[in-house]
Amino acid sequence: MNSNQLRWWRGAGLSILLMVVSGCRMGADAPGSASTALTPPLAKRIPKTIDQHGEKRVDDYFWLRDKENPQTIKYLEAENAYTDAVMKPARELEDGLYKEMLARIKEDDAEVPWRKGNWLYYQRTEKGKQYPIYCRKMLEHSAGGGETVTIDVNELATGKDFYEIGTYEISEDGNLLAYSEDITGFRQFTLRVKNLATGKTLEDKIEKVDGAEWSKDGKTLFYVVEDEAKRPYRLYRHALGSAVKEDALIYEETDRLYELAVSKTRSGGYIVATSVSKTTAETRVIPADRPDAKPVIIAPRREGHEYYLDQHGDRFYIRTNDKGPNFRLVRVAADQPGQDKWEEVLPHRDDVTLEGVDCFKGGLVLFERSNALPLIRFLDPATLKARNVEFPEKVYSIWAGRNEEYEAGAVRFGYQSFLTPSSTYDCDLVTGKLTLMKRKEVLGGYDPSKYVSERLFATAADGAKVPITLVRRKDQPAGPHPLLLEGYGAYGFPQDIYFSSPGLSLLDRGVTLAVAHPRGGGDYGRRWYDAGKMMNKKNTFSDFIACADHLVKAGYTTHDKMAITGASAGGLLIGAVLNARPDLCRVALMDVPFVDVLNTMSDDTLPLTTQEYIEWGNPTIKSEYDYIKSYCPYTNLHKADYPAMLVRTSLNDSQVLFHEPVKYVAKMRVTRTDHHTLLLKVNMGAGHGGSSGRYDALHETAFQDAFLLRELGL
Repeated sequence: MNSNQLRWWRGAGLSILLMVVSGCRMGADAPGSASTALTPPLAKRIPKTIDQHGEKRVDDYFWLRDKENPQTIKYLEAENAYTDAVMKPARELEDGLYKEMLARIKEDDAEVPWRKGNWLYYQRTEKGKQYPIYCRKMLEHSAGGGETVTIDVNELATGKDFYEIGTYEISEDGNLLAYSEDITGFRQFTLRVKNLATGKTLEDKIEKVDGAEWSKDGKTLFYVVEDEAKRPYRLYRHALGSAVKEDALIYEETDRLYELAVSKTRSGGYIVATSVSKTTAETRVIPADRPDAKPVIIAPRREGHEYYLDQHGDRFYIRTNDKGPNFRLVRVAADQPGQDKWEEVLPHRDDVTLEGVDCFKGGLVLFERSNALPLIRFLDPATLKARNVEFPEKVYSIWAGRNEEYEAGAVRFGYQSFLTPSSTYDCDLVTGKLTLMKRKEVLGGYDPSKYVSERLFATAADGAKVPITLVRRKDQPAGPHPLLLEGYGAYGFPQDIYFSSPGLSLLDRGVTLAVAHPRGGGDYGRRWYDAGKMMNKKNTFSDFIACADHLVKAGYTTHDKMAITGASAGGLLIGAVLNARPDLCRVALMDVPFVDVLNTMSDDTLPLTTQEYIEWGNPTIKSEYDYIKSYCPYTNLHKADYPAMLVRTSLNDSQVLFHEPVKYVAKMRVTRTDHHTLLLKVNMGAGHGGSSGRYDALHETAFQDAFLLRELGL
């Protein structure tokens, strides 16, 4: 099990590449500005005094937290109506962009099947349908025919504004499917079990489930549930057909800094329960063929020690940071796993981060990162010799595919870049031969040779070299061009690069798309992360500003032609940057932005708050309170000319509650000194990731691009 398999925090599961474009700010009467005939709604100001550390501050918009208040909903509807009115003249442009983007997508498509036992599993889509259809077929029918639909999400989503599948776990014998569903967007999943032989859904139904795994015999489910603050904290054992209230509690994580995750080794030999905070991990294992056995702790928790394991034969292979922040690899006998018996396989390296280890019978797959690029190596467990997998491009992204078979002769992984669409490869574990299984088709004659991708480096104020990755048309004439700069820089997440077919609409209009890789992310491993978190968080903001200034100095753009964007924790980045440098850009896009940091982190009843004390700080500690207060976007809004802005949120967001961006816009309306466009778009039926249907999501992209093109006066 590697850390990528664990549930993470604000921004989890959210792939952020907001393909948008900026241009020069328009004057009050120009086509790209809000019409003077339209008046934006102003939220009521109901002062609430908050007293912390003997200091009083007033929040005029605290009341907007309550979505059960009809006045709150009325205000959100007024903001949406204003946004629709301002954007009405751009409706034709929006519709045109949507049709253009849709024309590049193969609507009837299927992914490469993955094997589990005697079955091949896959998802496919059908033209006109919003959601995927989960299917399988027996190996003997792999060439065609014999398809069985396991879940048609379109049927389950009928009559619902939102629908998402979470867990999708098949029992070892292939007869049962454990799946979970979220029907609001709040990421609160209900676990169900379906008999795939009969097609009937069983009566077993469990609420607030964060993950589940089958025992070896398929008669027992291990599952984790959330507490009231959405912290996964209890592991239960459920015997099929029994009452949920009778389920045995296996382990409860009582420390509120930790979350609990359940997984299974690829061999199927062990159920793995991992307690993890932002700095520490502790793992318990249960033999999958003895579900009643008592969990065994591999190594008792020690502050700052993270470790994650998988099984190969009679050994555990463990990725651990006990000898350095970039992790090393050790192994130990599964029946005597104590830390005093760990044997080093691969030492800690200062210039390479070991991000994950996947075990197969034929060898180990190492997922690493060096020089802000991901790497894959194969390790022979007998000789301990490693072999690199080579990639043709200078900047790219790779990730592990769904590899369910321990005895598989090849490992599956995904690959893409700014130029190469999402691709599925199988790599032979012995020879290293790469086989391209599928490359996502881009309709309409996409030609990657028309574009060029580059990596640049900006110099931060303290001398740190901050990477920037960009893509542009190769035939762009000389001179500065409109440019979108995206940033995230949190939780140690590397800012990987992804292909976007909707983004081609912008690239072909002469827009350069760029991604900054500031400290706080994981592009250079744990040290890069630590240098941009807690009391170092401001490095993330100054790094981003350094990247923007570098792009201007290098002639790629000007501040008058720059847009900046970020989502979730990246929205915090954009908000803090705008307060520090409101002149940095012409347009800012903030998607589900975490902008009310001080108030949220001061309320431990809200989702995610306590677990994130060691990401942002704990405001009950005066020094940490002062530091958060010094950069919190909402707290530090001030009289200034801010750029044109589009802020988006969702009513059922559980990661960044809707009231944060709503309050931010309400306060911004009465604080800013300019007359540039400021729009709030609230999705009233979705969560952190926006709309769940693929066509609805594409409409949201088209709307966002239309906003920015309108600001260009196009």
